[in-house]
Amino acid sequence: MSFRARLTAVAAAAVALAVVIASVVVYVVVRSELRSTVDTGLRATAAEVSDEPPEHLGRSAPPAPDIGGPGGYIQIVRSDGKKYRPPQEQVALPAGEREIRIAKTGGGTYFRDVSVDDTDLRILTVPYAAPGYAIQVARSLREVNHVLDRLTIFLLLIDAGGIAIAVALGLIVSRAALAPVRRLSVATEKVAATGDLSERIDTRGHDELSNLAGRFNTMLAALEESARAQRQLVADASHELRTPITSLRTNIEVLASERALPPGERERLLHDVVEQLGEMTTLISELIELARGEQQQFDTEDVRLDLVANEAVERARRNRPGVFFTSDVEETTVRGVPATIERAVANLLDNAAKWSPPNGTVEVVVRDGRVVVRDHGPGIDEEDLPYVFDRFYRARKARGLPGSGLGLAIVRQVAEAHGGKVIAERAEGGGTRMTLQLS
Repeated sequence: MSFRARLTAVAAAAVALAVVIASVVVYVVVRSELRSTVDTGLRATAAEVSDEPPEHLGRSAPPAPDIGGPGGYIQIVRSDGKKYRPPQEQVALPAGEREIRIAKTGGGTYFRDVSVDDTDLRILTVPYAAPGYAIQVARSLREVNHVLDRLTIFLLLIDAGGIAIAVALGLIVSRAALAPVRRLSVATEKVAATGDLSERIDTRGHDELSNLAGRFNTMLAALEESARAQRQLVADASHELRTPITSLRTNIEVLASERALPPGERERLLHDVVEQLGEMTTLISELIELARGEQQQFDTEDVRLDLVANEAVERARRNRPGVFFTSDVEETTVRGVPATIERAVANLLDNAAKWSPPNGTVEVVVRDGRVVVRDHGPGIDEEDLPYVFDRFYRARKARGLPGSGLGLAIVRQVAEAHGGKVIAERAEGGGTRMTLQLS
C-alpha cells in the first residue's frame, strides 16, 4: 500500500470514528430523552391512581384497548404476591421480589423493562395508598422503539455518507499534503538518473515537509561541494604527480638505455630517482591523510596539548638537527583526536624548519588551547598569505624546495575538524608566525 493510500485510510478512519462516536452519542441522548418522557408519564399515571381505594380503581382508570397503551396499564400487587387488575386489563404484569418488597415496606420506586405478549413494556412500581399493596403502571415502548429504529437507520446512512465524504476528502488532503514529497521524489529520481547534484527543490511554507525539502537541498549542496572538492583534489593530485612521474620515467629510461654515461652521471640519476620516489611517497601519504580526514569520524577525548607539542618538538629536533627549537609550554587540555592534533603540530614545525636559515631558531609556545610556531626565515609575502593553507598551493619562493603543498592544508583541516582555526601572519622582526587554535 502506498503512503498516499495509507494517509487516506488513516484520515478516513479518523473521520469515520468521529462520525460513529457522534452517532452513538446522538442515539444515547435521544433514547434517554424518549425514555425519560415515558417515565414521566408513568409517574403521572401512578400519582393519579395511587390515592384511590382499590374498589374504585376499575372505574377511574381509563380503558386500555391493548396492553401498555398510551393511557397506561394498571395492576395492584399485594405483599403476598396476589395481583389485582381493573376489569379491562386482561394480562398480568410480572411481579418479582422488588415489587413485593415495595408492597411490604410501603417505600421505594422501581423501573424495569419486560416483554409481555411480544410487547416491550416499561413498568413503574410504587407504594399504593393501602398498606401492604404496591401499584404497577406499564407503558408500551412500541413508539419509542419505532423512533429509535428510524433514528438508527438515519444514523447509519449518515455514517455511510460521512465515511464516503471522509475518503474523498482524505484523497484531496493527502494529495495536497504529499505534494512536497512528490517534488522531493522527482528531484531524487532526477539526481539518481543524471547525477546532477545542482538540482534543488522548490520549498514553500514552513511546515515539516517544507523543512524536509530544505534539509534535502542542504544535503544536495553539501554533496555537490564534496564532489567538487573531490574532483579538485583529483585534478590537483594528477597535476602534482605528473611532473615527478615524468622526470622519474625519463631518468629510468636513461638508466635502462645501453648508451655510455659520463663518469658520476649514473650515480646522480639514481640519487634523483630516490629523491623523486620519496617526494611521490610523501605526496601520496598526505593525499591519503587528507582523504581520511574528510571521510572518517573519530571518537574524541581529552588531549594534553602541551604534552603533544613536546613530543612533536622532540621529534622535530631529531629530524632537523640543523635547526634549534625552543618551547614555552603551559598545561592545557583540549577535546579532540590525539593523532590528528599531533600531525597538525608536526606539520607546523616541519614548515617552520624548512623556512629557517641554517642554525636558525623555531619558537614554540603552547597555552590556552593554542599552539604558536614562529620561525625566523624570509617570511611569507602579503600576496601569498591568503592561500598558504590551500591544497597544493606553493608560493614562488617555495617552488624550488621539497614538499607537496599539502602539509598546511592538513593543518587547516585538523583545526576545522576540532572547531578551531589556523592563522598565518608575518612576524615582527621577520619570519612567519602560525597559530593553531583548538576549542
